[in-house]
Amino acid sequence: MPITEVEGRRITLSHLDRVLWPATGTTKGELLHYYVTAADVLLPHVRGRLASFVRTPDGVDGQRFFQKRPPAGTPDWVRTTERVRSGGELMSQVDVADLATLVWAGNLSCVEIHTPQWKTADPDSADRLVLDLDPGPGAGIADCARVALELRERLAADGITAWAKTTGSKGLHLLAGLRGATSRAASGYARRIATELERAEPSRVVARMAKADRRGRVFIDWSQNSASKTTAAPYTVRARPRPTVSAPLAWEEVEELRKPGGAEFAAGLTLDRMPDRLERAGDLLAGLLDPAAEAALPG
Repeated sequence: MPITEVEGRRITLSHLDRVLWPATGTTKGELLHYYVTAADVLLPHVRGRLASFVRTPDGVDGQRFFQKRPPAGTPDWVRTTERVRSGGELMSQVDVADLATLVWAGNLSCVEIHTPQWKTADPDSADRLVLDLDPGPGAGIADCARVALELRERLAADGITAWAKTTGSKGLHLLAGLRGATSRAASGYARRIATELERAEPSRVVARMAKADRRGRVFIDWSQNSASKTTAAPYTVRARPRPTVSAPLAWEEVEELRKPGGAEFAAGLTLDRMPDRLERAGDLLAGLLDPAAEAALPG
């Protein structure tokens, strides 16, 4: 098995030719190449946060599992942090703090990276707000785009700047930077905004969890602001039938999603196409990392 050195860390790579996405023939080696290419824009969004992984050792059509604890054999140079779970139990999780850790995780077929809306240095504060727009049966990405644009204006009215990205699945995520907020307060605010829009447009939007209510509507999932929840990280690959990426979007692109061909554009944001996009556009979520963009929730 080949051994590579990444930032002074020796990592044994295995089964680089293993196909993880049978529909496209995409291999683990290609997954690793993407994560190395995207590391400069991905790492700032996940560093300092507890990572959970979706692992697909036999490919996305095989067994998959969600892993929070560090995998067996985790090298001692991988940064981990202990947190107290709701039941009082101590549990360690990985911090994807550097390129070597990202490559190590990718080699374990950790296809997806999920993180919470708070940093380990200050777990009692929520520094991110997230609204997950999930189209129900009969709705699509164009409907999510329309709701995203409306939510952008609603958040701006409260002095909150929003950024958008694809989920890498069917919908969109809206993200904003917060200061001086708790996870409980962020969840309450997100729920209030979602409920407001449901009341204004009940035929197109739903803020309730019941799946039976989602047909033909966009579900605004506000619950991912809970301290116990995580969201697919910016630039993570998704364990979908095709190797789609949770890709940041310009607001002009969100507008374009409402037009014919929008669904094809979003579905085409795959790991093989992202390097060219990154070279052209850079990190479209860079503003989210600027402390000056953080906003206080309205009282």
